[in-house]
Amino acid sequence: MLVVFVCAALFGLMACAAQQRPPIHTVDRVNLDRFMGDWYVIASIPTSIEENAYNAVESYELEGSDTVQTTFTFREGGFDGERKTYRPTGYVREGTGNAVWGMEFFWPIKMDYRVIYLDEEYSRTIIGRQKRDYAWIMARSPQIPDAEYQHLVDFLREEGYDTTKLRKVPQQWE
Repeated sequence: MLVVFVCAALFGLMACAAQQRPPIHTVDRVNLDRFMGDWYVIASIPTSIEENAYNAVESYELEGSDTVQTTFTFREGGFDGERKTYRPTGYVREGTGNAVWGMEFFWPIKMDYRVIYLDEEYSRTIIGRQKRDYAWIMARSPQIPDAEYQHLVDFLREEGYDTTKLRKVPQQWE
């Protein structure tokens, strides 16, 4: 019984600590038609499946008005490594300006997915999560200038991310 009480108390303290963080900002509106297509992952605070990703690309295809078929591909461990492909489905949350999605890898669990930065040209974006545990800096091209990259890293830091966890994703295309 004591163990149950201690676990419940710790869980309550963690929940209170998590609530003290201000909400992560999202962009006001995402034009889903413009957002669709290929995005090269420039850098990420990676999930366990992508810690050693090379040539990572996230591709989106709109299905209906609020469902996004996603294909995430990369090479594992090097440019000639095994090709990995994941196909989660994004569900755009109503009332969010299309900036908040639930990304479903396994039914019925949907990961928090938020468009927190998007330039006017739809050529650079940052995807984040309220927990600030993962993030993806993406672009329509496999490389971006160092100054632009630093601007995006600074943006993540201002949103409360630990940017020391960022990993640049090697991109090499012919």
